Amino acid sequence: MLKSLRKSAVLFIVFCVSVAGNTAFAQKDTSQAANTYSLEDCIRIALETNPSVKISELTVQTNGNIYAQSKWQRWPSISFSASQGFSSGRNIDPFTNQFVQQNVNSNNYQLGGQITLFNGFQIKNNIKFNNENYQASAKDLDAARNDIMLNVALSYLQVMTNIELIEVAKRQVEASQLQVDRTAKLVEAGTLAESNLLDLKAQLANDELTLVNAENNLETAKLNLKQFMNMPGSEQINVVMIQVADPTLKAYDATIQEIFDVARGNLPQMQAAELRIAAAKTNIDLAKGAAMPSLTLNGGIYTAFSSAAPDERFVGDGTGFTTRDVISLTDYVVIDNKQVPIVQKIRTQNGEMRTFRYLDQLNFNRNSAVNLNLTIPIFTNFRVKYNVANAKIQQKTYEYQAQQVQLTIRKNVEQAYIDMTNAAKRYSATANQVRALQETFRVSQVRFDVGAINSVEYNIAKANLDRANGNLVQAKYDYVFRTKILDFYMNRPLSDF
Repeated sequence: MLKSLRKSAVLFIVFCVSVAGNTAFAQKDTSQAANTYSLEDCIRIALETNPSVKISELTVQTNGNIYAQSKWQRWPSISFSASQGFSSGRNIDPFTNQFVQQNVNSNNYQLGGQITLFNGFQIKNNIKFNNENYQASAKDLDAARNDIMLNVALSYLQVMTNIELIEVAKRQVEASQLQVDRTAKLVEAGTLAESNLLDLKAQLANDELTLVNAENNLETAKLNLKQFMNMPGSEQINVVMIQVADPTLKAYDATIQEIFDVARGNLPQMQAAELRIAAAKTNIDLAKGAAMPSLTLNGGIYTAFSSAAPDERFVGDGTGFTTRDVISLTDYVVIDNKQVPIVQKIRTQNGEMRTFRYLDQLNFNRNSAVNLNLTIPIFTNFRVKYNVANAKIQQKTYEYQAQQVQLTIRKNVEQAYIDMTNAAKRYSATANQVRALQETFRVSQVRFDVGAINSVEYNIAKANLDRANGNLVQAKYDYVFRTKILDFYMNRPLSDF
């Protein structure tokens, strides 16, 4: 029975979306009794506490971050660096590039940036690749949620089924108890033999055992439901019963092929497989881009400070040069036995002596540069060749995986359709059996009351009817939910029972 209901339980997955006009993950209804949970409550709690779903959510967030960061690769990267140096002995003065015999304290600062102008469309393809991976992981999350909801719905279904079976078993016990009480009075009056009373008491004991077994099955079903909700097994819970109308046994309004076509376009596992194929194709272009030239533009602003630099130095003011005569004190010429000093014309830059402190030196030493770099791959040890080949193999792998997913969907749809057809036949036959056995039991009870049949024949008629009633409950749920799973594949709202 568990296997026959597993796929059918998908009804509950979407039913919770439309119940009472709330979403599937609405907060628990405060009007419900304590420790009583509706289907939407169970699914919400299971999704909130399930580690597998949480892991899938983190994977989606990670891939989302990777995709978002890859879009920023189109922008320049900017960095700043600073260094502090101490040296002693014979050193090179960073300011003059000359050797000095002293301790030198120096600082270097650099603000640089770089932007990729072209790299074989690798940035564009990387963004596309990461986006497709991000979307595929989101579809994987949807599939994981569907699996959790399916398991919770199946457990909820088992609880509901066992609750109805308990009601059937209670009615059986009540009917048997009434018959035992009536027969006991007839035995006391001497109308019936005591053996009839003993047979009925044995039947009552069997009915009570059936009730106990149904109650045990209910506790087991509740335990399974609590485990999916990650609740302690000792906690007592009840569920809100969903009223399910008796099936009308109408023919389904879509063929197997129509159901398959809709399911293939809507199920998240198929969409995830198709997105991974698209990502694999993009990865091929990404691998090919590594064989193309790359062009980058970078630049920076640089400055430095050195303690070996003089605190005062002449700084030109930019107004040009001044020429003046300077009489030499040491150089001269002899004219008519007289020493005549040499007059030199000296051309000096206009400016002044200026005191240089720390910030002044940094500003004075500032310089900038811009570079355009072109890189052309010539031989890369066939790395690009084999990366492209592996990317093509990965694409084939994802294509075969998509085919496998598609075959699984077709198999599930075909099986669900056949199961729905068989369930309809089973429900129709069981309903006819119940009607026939109800009439048989009615006649048997009348005949037993007048002594026309013994208690053994009466118990057989009652046992057959009881068993048929239990089968009818299971057949009813089986057919309804197998119909609704086809609605699930057809992407239809499943709130209508």
